[in-house]
Amino acid sequence: MKILIIEDEHELAQDVIGYLTSQDYLCEHAEDYNQAIDKISAYTYDCVLLDLMIPFGDGLEVLEKLKTEKRSDGVIIISAKGALDDKIKGLQLGADDYLAKPFHLSELSARIYSVIRRKQFDNSNTITHDDLTVDMLSKTVTVGSKIVSLTKKEFDLLLLFLGNKNKVISKNALAEHLSGDIADMFDNHDFVYAHVKNLKKKLTEAGCENYLKTIYGTGYKWEL
Repeated sequence: MKILIIEDEHELAQDVIGYLTSQDYLCEHAEDYNQAIDKISAYTYDCVLLDLMIPFGDGLEVLEKLKTEKRSDGVIIISAKGALDDKIKGLQLGADDYLAKPFHLSELSARIYSVIRRKQFDNSNTITHDDLTVDMLSKTVTVGSKIVSLTKKEFDLLLLFLGNKNKVISKNALAEHLSGDIADMFDNHDFVYAHVKNLKKKLTEAGCENYLKTIYGTGYKWEL
């Protein structure tokens, strides 16, 4: 899962990045308004952590841009503005949650998980598709009674496909999901093919029907 942290307090940002990385999230960072606009204009995220008071602009304008473009990225406002009116305004503009500073990192992580679960997985901890079952809390995958051992990247790919059923996901988007925004700098995205191939092989060998289709020249799709 890919998270964008829009936060100008360097120490706090590094603490959040360190904690969320240990929770297997892939983190990107923007420390001012211009960087934030550049990031959200070029990439998509599973969840955006948005500070309201950032250099060169207002965090709410970043939120308004996301909503104007009808983006599906989850948004959690993290702000020192803890007044009721600030929370109401942020939520009315379209934020999915509001967490006043200071906060516990474990609570932030739980709220991120909750937002992603609600937006992408019908608010369930378990995704079931025929014989395939994915437990997001224990991060286990089973086909029938067989446990499928996946690497972290294969597990992330599976969640991305299941959260975007019947949608073609480009190789570029998959590369960004796996490696972050630096994927633009790669000469090719052959590593995406390798991870998808391994995921497909492991699921098929466990007895799962082949729902993961290659859309030649474009990308891949979890097809129902």
